[in-house]
Amino acid sequence: MDLRTQPCPDVIDRVERCLGVRLDRQAAVVKRRSVGGRTDRDTWVRIEARPFSHVTGQGSGVESAACLPRNIAKPEWYQGLSWQVAEQRLLWRADETELVTASPIKPGGVLITDPGLADVWWATLGRSLEALATQSITRIATPHTVPISQERVTATIEGVFPGYVKTTVTEWAVAHADLAWANLTAPECWLLDWEDWGLAPRGWDAATLWGNSLAVPVLAERVQREYQADLGSRSGLVSQLFFCAEIITAGAGYAGPLAEPTRREAARLISLLQR
Repeated sequence: MDLRTQPCPDVIDRVERCLGVRLDRQAAVVKRRSVGGRTDRDTWVRIEARPFSHVTGQGSGVESAACLPRNIAKPEWYQGLSWQVAEQRLLWRADETELVTASPIKPGGVLITDPGLADVWWATLGRSLEALATQSITRIATPHTVPISQERVTATIEGVFPGYVKTTVTEWAVAHADLAWANLTAPECWLLDWEDWGLAPRGWDAATLWGNSLAVPVLAERVQREYQADLGSRSGLVSQLFFCAEIITAGAGYAGPLAEPTRREAARLISLLQR
């Protein structure tokens, strides 16, 4: 199902009726499996379609993230609803959250120019990720809606670099698990889209942000400096190699300007992990 080519006005009707809001449909942000829009009471509603096969049984990530400390720069969660469409084997979920007026740094595609983020922006992100990593939870992160596990890490890396390195993850920490530039805003730093947060290998968020910055070397270097402790750990190195393996598997057509630097960085990471 692709909501960009299969509109769902009946779903939006139901959400508006149940949540008691009206969405600005003309300005809605439509992605492959989600629709988001500003409401008539200056909040934000995100509607997501998830196949049964990608429902983990852990409940809604957005709703569960409401328990996280307020020093994490995330929108407040207000209310939500969910329902199933058995014949399509789909679970629909809608959440109303605080409206963030700052813009996503790169709404879609690969970031290819330096966004020129201020030091205070990096400080806010750092405090948020530090506070997040120390939470005590049992929820498992689901990058791309699939639970992360040692088996998934090993299979992904071995599928591209068979026998090159040991892929054992020795440290796990709580992660946002989708820390791409589309889910970070500026000039104020907010972390958006909490559907997939949970336990992941240490350095997972930093590795994801670094990988999505490789087309802008100065930005990738800044991420490395900011998160040197996590990215330099063995689990952090494995997380970075996992990102590289996923990009290489996806192919040049998907990776675009990330393709060449990803292969180069993969060779560096393998060398470090073999030591």
